[in-house]
Amino acid sequence: MRTRAGFEIIYDCPAPAPMLLSLSVHPTRQADLETADWVRTDPPLDVIQYLDTAGNICSRVVAPAGRLVLSADFIIRDSGLPDDYEPNAQQLDVQDLPNEVLVFLLGSRYCETDRLSEIAWSLFGNTPPGWARVQAIVDFVHNHITFNYQLARNTRTAYEAYVERVGVCRDYAHLAVAFCRCMNIPARYCTGYLGDIGVPVAGVMDFSAWFDVYLGDRWFAFDARNNQRRIGRILIARGRDATDVAIANTFGPATLVGFTVTTDEVLGDAGSEPIA
Repeated sequence: MRTRAGFEIIYDCPAPAPMLLSLSVHPTRQADLETADWVRTDPPLDVIQYLDTAGNICSRVVAPAGRLVLSADFIIRDSGLPDDYEPNAQQLDVQDLPNEVLVFLLGSRYCETDRLSEIAWSLFGNTPPGWARVQAIVDFVHNHITFNYQLARNTRTAYEAYVERVGVCRDYAHLAVAFCRCMNIPARYCTGYLGDIGVPVAGVMDFSAWFDVYLGDRWFAFDARNNQRRIGRILIARGRDATDVAIANTFGPATLVGFTVTTDEVLGDAGSEPIA
């Protein structure tokens, strides 16, 4: 399967403002790119890229005063297979977990394990550990939160999403991540593209949030918003929560005035598409 994806993000800046961006395809998917996923700027700016401590590709720019357009347009290959399914995957005891995953048991800015621990154990303490417990968490979060773009709030935490019972995909992911961590299952937040490929079109296209859990000896993707195995996920970044993978951090005033994300399946042979 081949997917054409990209974005156009427009800011108005009253004065020059440094920006830190997480908009590039994750290094684990770079080999699948058929065309470059460069972050383009209008007006043209120097774009400096580096890997952050979590292994995500970050871009640095200094936005000039006035209007700045950020964009990308690329084609990427995908297996076309749905998310991995391994119902026998086991939950490891904390003392047996690899050192590098322990940080994903801890509370974070948007995932307050201290406030949700008692709730989590009351809801999921009697579920079988491992895959079944994670699926029980996903089922609960999927049914507990009502999706509503109009009520989106970028400061909403997992606990607040639990209490308010409303949110967008990041809120589903934060609450599921927090519950998993409360149950001693390492969980990390993921952001990227997820088009309406193989499912009915639902709403306006946006970047998507899901989460990974560590079971057995590897990570598995779960999606509390959709609660079904999907095809065509394109990972951009992953971290403790949305703080680590914000698409843009601006160090100065900047008003978002335009935001478009596209993800479409490309039909036909690879040779039928121009190489950008």
